[in-house]
Amino acid sequence: MNRERAAWLVSMVLLAVLAFQLPGSIAQRDDDYAWVRTLVQVHRQVVNNYVEPVDDAKLKERSVEGMLSELDPYTNYIPPERQERFDQQIEGTFNGVGISLDMQEGKVTVISPMEGSPADRAGIEAGDFIVKVDGQAVAGWNLDEVVKHVTGKAGTQVTLTILRGGKNIDFTMTRQEIVLPTVLGYDRNRDDSWNYWVSQNPKIAYVRIGQFDANTFETLKGILAGVPPSPGSPGHPGLVQSGMNGLILDLRFNPGGRLEQAVEVVNLFVKEGVIVTTRGRNRPEQVQRATGQGTLPYFPMVVLVNDFSASAAEIVSGSLKDNHRALVIGQRTFGKGSVQEILPLDDHSGELKLTVAYYYLPSGRLVHRKKDATDWGVEPQIIVPVDEAGARAIREQMLRRDTIRRPTTAAAAAATRMAATQPTTQPVDPQLDRALDTMTGLIYLENTAPTATRPETTVLK
Repeated sequence: MNRERAAWLVSMVLLAVLAFQLPGSIAQRDDDYAWVRTLVQVHRQVVNNYVEPVDDAKLKERSVEGMLSELDPYTNYIPPERQERFDQQIEGTFNGVGISLDMQEGKVTVISPMEGSPADRAGIEAGDFIVKVDGQAVAGWNLDEVVKHVTGKAGTQVTLTILRGGKNIDFTMTRQEIVLPTVLGYDRNRDDSWNYWVSQNPKIAYVRIGQFDANTFETLKGILAGVPPSPGSPGHPGLVQSGMNGLILDLRFNPGGRLEQAVEVVNLFVKEGVIVTTRGRNRPEQVQRATGQGTLPYFPMVVLVNDFSASAAEIVSGSLKDNHRALVIGQRTFGKGSVQEILPLDDHSGELKLTVAYYYLPSGRLVHRKKDATDWGVEPQIIVPVDEAGARAIREQMLRRDTIRRPTTAAAAAATRMAATQPTTQPVDPQLDRALDTMTGLIYLENTAPTATRPETTVLK
């Protein structure tokens, strides 16, 4: 028996063992065995006989991706070398210096340092241009390449050469774990802290959730309910104790995130009833209900959504709507109502992000937009359409309001003042304007209604 024949027999024996280790009936295992054998044969022919050399590792990865391409776009294979970055995205953290970057007119531009980050402490400002990273010129790099060089292992140093006012300035910083802020206010106070008040008379609060990560619920609860004093911390009152008459919760441009965080957020506002139901072909139905624990006192509430609001943002807005707790204003949401599980693969060969169930709102409405669907997502009670250019203007306005360490040069300050005084032919954010008008009416109605007709309130716990 020659070596090639012997090797082929060994491969077939190993494949047989693999196939019979797989779950399922004998018929299913036979089918799995036949499929794996075909896959191995195709792989061997390509590796040995294709006209040019091939990248074996990439070939195997693409074979898995080819199978998953028949499913939805949210089912993905994560190879080992991308696991760390993927897990960081899920957790809402990364290791770096904490700056938001954009490519503007071919220049790597600092949009804003993140509050309390190494970049913030070092003095990097919005509007700075990055020209070098650790002495390497960034000219010709795309934004991903810049980010790759700026991020790195926590505890290591990186030097950014910044162009500001015609001069190059070096900033050497130590990378650390950066937790992305997900709960934001309306704009910044002079000391760069958040201002949550969008109106003082009546007192209307504005809170924006950028995505739902592991800290979203606790952060939002602290902003609304306050943080009691503790050893080493004076605590602070929340918006509710500060005389808030109504709340605008902005979930526009929110791509989603953690299901349990969405459920906890709804539980802040809803005392009882169904929050969301998940059902899948091979998963038991799970019904998430409000617990009534820690529910805030009643106040008028508006939720803003648009066609970029997805997943957990749709659960929150749809559940608050179906439970008659809030008015939803804006545009119909994206329609990403599916549940993904992260399944680790054997032998440290990566992870599989697999869609296993769908979300259903309390009304029974399926959030997910299936192929050829005409009904999906969350439909606002008050629709305020915005085109692509309008959505981009709203997003840019949000980024400007988020900015800390605004440019300090006289020219930059003059430009900022000039932009603020330019006349506009139409409102920059008609959706927020409608929310403010609607909230003012709700507050007036609430304050003039007889006590007996007002919604039941609960004690803050």
